[in-house]
Amino acid sequence: MALFTFPKDFLWGASTAAYQIEGAIHEDGRGPCVWDTFTDAGRIQDGSSAAVACDHYHRWPDDIALLKDAGFNAYRFSIAWPRILPSGTGEVNAAGLDFYDRLVDGLLAAGIRPMACLYHWDLPQPLEDRGGWQGREVVGPFADYARIVSARLADRVKDWMMLNEPNVVATHGYGTGEHAPGHKLGETGILRALHHQNLAQGAALRAIAAERPGLTLGTVINLQPCRAESDRPEDVAAAARWDAVWNRVALDGVMRGKIPDLMAERMKDFVLPGDEEAIRYPIDLLGINYYSRMTMKHETGHPFDVWWGDAHCDRWTAMAWPVQPDGLYDLLMEFKRDYGNPAVFVAENGAAYDDVVGPDGQVHDAERVAFLRDHVASVGRALADGCNVKGYLCWSLLDNFEWAFGLSKRFGIVRVDYDTLVRTPKDSYRFLSEVAKSGRLEA
Repeated sequence: MALFTFPKDFLWGASTAAYQIEGAIHEDGRGPCVWDTFTDAGRIQDGSSAAVACDHYHRWPDDIALLKDAGFNAYRFSIAWPRILPSGTGEVNAAGLDFYDRLVDGLLAAGIRPMACLYHWDLPQPLEDRGGWQGREVVGPFADYARIVSARLADRVKDWMMLNEPNVVATHGYGTGEHAPGHKLGETGILRALHHQNLAQGAALRAIAAERPGLTLGTVINLQPCRAESDRPEDVAAAARWDAVWNRVALDGVMRGKIPDLMAERMKDFVLPGDEEAIRYPIDLLGINYYSRMTMKHETGHPFDVWWGDAHCDRWTAMAWPVQPDGLYDLLMEFKRDYGNPAVFVAENGAAYDDVVGPDGQVHDAERVAFLRDHVASVGRALADGCNVKGYLCWSLLDNFEWAFGLSKRFGIVRVDYDTLVRTPKDSYRFLSEVAKSGRLEA
């Protein structure tokens, strides 16, 4: 048993995404996004939609109360681009800005640090109709959107994250078609989407910095250490290729202004002179979303001739994701070693399990408690070993609309009854609250 202690200013909290919790998709002037179109096309596995989701748009005071009662001091939320600019560009929807005004003021009144993310996958459909993340035409509108939102909120919101998981958007949205907008464009589609998100991110960072100095600017990337299934040369090469695609295009883009050598030839037709400097920006804080390692093998017929290998793991979530908390420690220490120990925070970490409501009306989610305990311990261990990690935000505060899975997968530390919308804190909520309030963990 080890005791980990955390600094008094360590960030404890949770993350959410607008599309997954807000609902109210047709209210107050909000425009359509790619996930609305994807849903309307019948692409959600359980047939549900985000039309209501958690109804956070109307119940946000209740959700702030949950954060406050837990003793959390930070909350990363995303702003819905189509609420602010229903067409993706052009006329601003005042009601959209008013909503986030109320949310931010509510968070500050509760003593919670608002950490705003500009893009969590809800690309306005009119911009997708013009090419979306496959072309450069989206870069200017994203920078304009960043400028508009920060002009309204940056007097109170000091932490700004540009993107959430550009690698997931690129791979599943434009490469394999499992996520909105549902395109199957293969390797080139993936790399084009990554590069244009990088360009838009660089433009937005500069736009916000010009709007108001002194902010904490960053982005959020899903990072997963890539390991080869075996020591066969073809598996080792496959893992390196996937690391370049999944981790390094986004990470080295913003941190180093560099296209990974393994992808340079494949990207040469759409990386123009000056692009690498445009995507680099000296960010103040990097958000890391960590769920597991990736164990990969060579297999033709898949993008980059890479496919899942045997994870060599005996713990799994309800998403069939391996549970590998030591991978988070390894990842944090890699940043210390390879990137000059920049300021980072865990922006997402959590697990879906098939929660059951007990006879007492409560959710005793022992597996999620164990998951969180082990991962917070990895953060504590990295912190003790000198990693410049500033906080831990779980995914997620609420059960919510889990993208293509619909409402069938529950990641929340608070249960949402989708019939009544009643919120019920789970044991995992109480566990994380205890750690946040005490700043201590025995594991």
